[in-house]
Amino acid sequence: MAVALAGQLREGTKKSHTMAENTGFVACFLKGVVEKKSYRKLISDLYFVYQAMEEEIERLVKEEHPVIKPIGFKSLFRTETLENDLKFYFGDDWKNEINISKSAEEYVKRIHLVAQTSPELLVGHHYTRYIGDLSGGQILKKIAKKALNLDGNNGLNFYEFKNIGDEKKFKEEYSKTLNQLPINQTIADEIIDEANKAFTYNMKMFKELEGNLIGVLGKIVFNYLTKKVRKGSTET
Repeated sequence: MAVALAGQLREGTKKSHTMAENTGFVACFLKGVVEKKSYRKLISDLYFVYQAMEEEIERLVKEEHPVIKPIGFKSLFRTETLENDLKFYFGDDWKNEINISKSAEEYVKRIHLVAQTSPELLVGHHYTRYIGDLSGGQILKKIAKKALNLDGNNGLNFYEFKNIGDEKKFKEEYSKTLNQLPINQTIADEIIDEANKAFTYNMKMFKELEGNLIGVLGKIVFNYLTKKVRKGSTET
């Protein structure tokens, strides 16, 4: 029996969504404070996350899993766009230049575990990442483009959903699909719980990146202050 999952997911993850937006890294990002080294680390971590999720989704779609197959929208897939961005930031040898962070590795392990043991819970991760990217992607793209002084879409392919013409219409179709999934309320509750776990894994990645960002900003402030001292300033 199908349940109204879309609305329940939206309401059931509101608190987690707010908490994620208030992490230091995201708060700085939204204010236009974007540092290249930290940003490209985010892109590389997301590459590992999406590679894992899309690998599992494709497998489950091929196996015709009744809950995962309906949401297996190829138009949402991000691995290829992330590969293009990584090539821009790290060069042609990008695969040998990047490595997964501890927090992203935990996130990837969770995705594989859920996909292998309780595939229907993958819906929670799918909703959290893809709909979040689709909803706020253009805003984040504009911020990153300005902050990093990027030209065109270079380094910003992740935010481009070229196979989705009308985002509003697509999200309506996505919600309709969620509401028609062959699940009961018990499974719906478990999916919502997993979606909140997905937010937690994302926040752990942001916290790790936040440490990198603080270190970089600290060096900038230090260099600024020492420069003033070298010029004869008495300020400390």
